[in-house]
Amino acid sequence: MNFPSKNYLALPSIWLSYFLLLSFVLITCCQVEATDGDSKVISVGAVIDVNSRIGKEQLVAMELAAQSYNTTSDTYKLLLQFQLPTKDPFIPTSLARRMIKTQKMQVIIGMQTWTEAASVAELGRKSQVPVLSFAAPSISPSSMPIRWPSLVRMAHNGTAYAKCVADMVHAFSWQRVVVIYEDGDYEMLTLLSETLQDVGSLIEYRLALPSPSYLSNPREFIRRELIKVIENTQSRVFIVLQSSLEMVIHLFREASEMGLVDRESAWIIPESTTNLLDSVNKSAISYMQGALGIKTYYSERSSEYKNFEARFRKSFRARYPEEDNSNPGFYALQAHDSIKIVAQAIDKMASGRKSLLREILSSNFVGLSGEIRFEEAQLLQNPTFRIVNVDTKSYRELDFWTPEGGFMSSLPTEQGSESVSRNTEGLSGIVIWPGKLTRIPKGWNLPTKQKPMRIAVPGRTSFSKFIKVDHDKLTNSSKYTGFCIEIFEKALPLLGYDLPYDFHPVNVTYPNLVQLVYNKTYDAVVGDVTILEERLRYVDFTVPYAESGLSMIVTEKSEDSTWMFMKPFTWQMWVATGALLLYTMVVVWCLERKPNPEFHGNLKSQISTALMFTFSSLFFAHREKIYSDLTRVVMVSWLFLVLILNSSYTASLSSMLTVQRLRPNVTDIEFLKKNNMKIGCDGDSFVKTYLEEVEDFKPENIVHINNEYSYDGAFKNNSIAAAFLELPYEKVYMSKYCKGYSAFVPTTKFGGLGFMFQKASPVARDFSRAILRLLEQGVIKKLEDKWLNSADECSNNSTSKSSESLTLGSFWVLYVISGATSTICFLLYTIQSRKSSHTSQDEAEERNGNLSDESRWKRIFVIARQIYTRKHAPLTHDHQQAMAPQLPDIIMVSSPPTVAIHNS
Repeated sequence: MNFPSKNYLALPSIWLSYFLLLSFVLITCCQVEATDGDSKVISVGAVIDVNSRIGKEQLVAMELAAQSYNTTSDTYKLLLQFQLPTKDPFIPTSLARRMIKTQKMQVIIGMQTWTEAASVAELGRKSQVPVLSFAAPSISPSSMPIRWPSLVRMAHNGTAYAKCVADMVHAFSWQRVVVIYEDGDYEMLTLLSETLQDVGSLIEYRLALPSPSYLSNPREFIRRELIKVIENTQSRVFIVLQSSLEMVIHLFREASEMGLVDRESAWIIPESTTNLLDSVNKSAISYMQGALGIKTYYSERSSEYKNFEARFRKSFRARYPEEDNSNPGFYALQAHDSIKIVAQAIDKMASGRKSLLREILSSNFVGLSGEIRFEEAQLLQNPTFRIVNVDTKSYRELDFWTPEGGFMSSLPTEQGSESVSRNTEGLSGIVIWPGKLTRIPKGWNLPTKQKPMRIAVPGRTSFSKFIKVDHDKLTNSSKYTGFCIEIFEKALPLLGYDLPYDFHPVNVTYPNLVQLVYNKTYDAVVGDVTILEERLRYVDFTVPYAESGLSMIVTEKSEDSTWMFMKPFTWQMWVATGALLLYTMVVVWCLERKPNPEFHGNLKSQISTALMFTFSSLFFAHREKIYSDLTRVVMVSWLFLVLILNSSYTASLSSMLTVQRLRPNVTDIEFLKKNNMKIGCDGDSFVKTYLEEVEDFKPENIVHINNEYSYDGAFKNNSIAAAFLELPYEKVYMSKYCKGYSAFVPTTKFGGLGFMFQKASPVARDFSRAILRLLEQGVIKKLEDKWLNSADECSNNSTSKSSESLTLGSFWVLYVISGATSTICFLLYTIQSRKSSHTSQDEAEERNGNLSDESRWKRIFVIARQIYTRKHAPLTHDHQQAMAPQLPDIIMVSSPPTVAIHNS
């Protein structure tokens, strides 16, 4: 950054000499007369600006602390010495050197900036004089205690402050910010940039301002720099880092007059300014209305604080009657605790155990500013911040913030809770923003009617149903229609605010559209733009309103086959049917070969009869008579299966013969590459680059197709063998050219189609919410049916081009039932046969006279039962004839020999 030539480098030598002369003048603010000859005076040098508000508070607070110690201590007395005010950052080093070498100061306290503290710490290292600094570096290197062993930092580094700012930015969903800082604080800038990246935000612009003492006209310089901010940024979230109060007042005054502290803007002021809001002039506060501030928290409830506050007010009013506010701030409490640290270290050193520096580092007490305890020469306690909202002439306290708990309405000790989950979602208090806005500002330079949003629209598209621009030469105006335009118009009322815009047709490729938004030529692009990872580096997208993937479209040819009759069933079905047919044949043969005369003869004749019988049953044409009941059961289950199979086969074959069967000429990408075939795609989209770099197609084999009507002609004249389109375009093409083409389901998916905006634009986030709402309400589905899905014969005749063959999975239960029935009947037949064979064997033994006694008696019992039955039952003539020849046989077999007796 170039500053005016009349800065400190051009100061007249007389003025520099004057400042140097004043720097060597020390004012004894607290003279101590030893009332006891044994009292030892400890000289303490204070390097502070006693003319600033901070310096005035520090001076009074140090005096009160020294007086309290000198009143109670008989062994040691404290003598405080202060410097005259100066704006030169190098003068404190000279003052400290003089204090140490000439005035023999035993402790140096003060230094409000790290530049001053580092230079004085170097002197302390050489002279081994303890240096208590009110400042600390933004990033504390681990080697600092080694480099400056005499330096004690009564402040925290910038880590907690940067995290607090980042949490605030995250809580309000701001993605881009402008950082304003006094030139030189680069470590804090780096730290803030890293913490903002952790929450998904970034610094869009850095505005470095010099110290007001180097500027002859600070207001004019600030105005010129703010004009650059307006011209080069869209963000209206301003974060002011540690700066002098004078510079912050100048900044807000100019920003307010330029309209930057107004609706939709947000300001975060630094801790160094917020800690002084109690003492700032009310007219200066009015410029900061609506800003958020970060203030170091300290408790005001202790009796020690209340006693100090009363003494401070009395002493401050007496010394500075021109000041309106006499309340002590954080810097006064910090200064009071610094003297208390030295006083306690002196008392502990009286025993002679340790040096003054080691006693200072071993301090452990609760002071007015908080817990005082050091680790590696730096204040150990993590700070607690209070978020405040600047009102018209004062401020309102909102939430607390701690590194462990984030935002909270009250501290854990006040809640009675020991652990609190970290909250970074938002503040619980109501914030009144600049312009008295009650909702969260967008933090963005939103369009106005005077300066509407410039939206680019693709002037040339392959498919006009997405975007179509009709230019009227008579009125020199354009009409915009299509699927994308209607989604944009449906989403506008759902934003919740008015969004003035102008459409601008742009006849460039899609990658060039990304660059036009990235370099801020246009604010957004409304069209069929694909969301890609590479593009997200430069722009932001809404959520996709349509899915995207790479589809391949090829021509089809008729599929004729002499084996068409085999197509209704899969090969598994044919195998299972044939196997069950043979099994059923075997079972029928086993069951019928004895009782059925048609199954008699040699084995070949029996098998052929059984096979013919079973096979003819497929057509219900079998003529053989069935004698066995088991065979009838087997045939019932088999014929039921045959009935179902016949019906299904007939229906499937009829469907295949009725619907024309087509098959694609190309089945995969590898076939195209292997045969060096031509393919077509939209040359303006990323698809061409994708096919070359990812799919490894040769550039000379890729044909550029300009519009949707050229694809059909390219296929017919054999210019291309396949076309590669994104899924939404494939749907449109196939809805019109459904006959003779086949589209393959995309295996490669992309991010979808979305609207494009500048990086970190809050409008993109609002449009995303609107699109999600349209998706949930089914509005976009209706728009797809209106624009993308044709209602002609392609959609009406959307039958499958290839009927699928019937699988075994649909019929396996019937196969199991038929097979199980045959098996059971066969087992029953086997059991019956075995019983019959045993009965026949018994009869043969009886005929041969070899029956056992038991068999004979069983036979006698049977014959007796038959005789009894005949005797008591009336017999018909037929029965008598039937029984007549049987009786002699029975008598012959079982009657014993008799003797005939004749009487004369």
